[in-house]
Amino acid sequence: MNHPKKIFLLSALIIAAITNTCAQFPRFSLSTGLDVQRNFKKEQRFWAFGHFTQANFHLTPKDGIYVWFCYYSDGNVKNQLSATAKLPATIPQQIGYQNNAEIRFKHFSIGYKKYIKGAPDAEKRWNLYANAGLGLMLGRVNNTHSLLIDTATYNMPVLSGKANFKRLTLDLGLGAEYPLGSDFYLYGEAKALVPTTDYPSGYLFINDKAPFAAMLGLGLRLLF
Repeated sequence: MNHPKKIFLLSALIIAAITNTCAQFPRFSLSTGLDVQRNFKKEQRFWAFGHFTQANFHLTPKDGIYVWFCYYSDGNVKNQLSATAKLPATIPQQIGYQNNAEIRFKHFSIGYKKYIKGAPDAEKRWNLYANAGLGLMLGRVNNTHSLLIDTATYNMPVLSGKANFKRLTLDLGLGAEYPLGSDFYLYGEAKALVPTTDYPSGYLFINDKAPFAAMLGLGLRLLF
């Protein structure tokens, strides 16, 4: 085989390989499912349930970008607290009471998704993947005190009423999925939302690195 024919054959093989790769990737998929949420921060532990939606942009058979949004039900927290008098002459100097808090939040995240085993378009075998990204937590808290206490006379460790709070988070996840056929995949996923900012709120009894939540989810992914 002469030199021009070799060049032509090599070029044809390269073009065929590129065409085949481009025909498969990049690809897009949507995931949706249900989550069980647990907040692990001491004095702020609660359970909640949520709904999860994720868009996946598969750039290669192993690498991609995700965007997810999730929202959760109210988590209930009870704390036994003490209000302290602002002046030495006030009697009593302390008043004990219970704060009943309802905490819930929505969460938005964007980051990197890596298939450790398998690929997003696998047809027979199960996949294992991990993701890491940055998120924004949009929270709401509603506090109800067991006693009506004059805030002009006493210092309160947590205020009564409703308020919003925000947190920037580091989001980590590990999941497994199995192809069901017709481009549907059943997945299970564990996620952790690690606060990177505090933004103290007088309506949250615990502000330092809180809420610190982890979730277990189950759902379906559809590949387009």
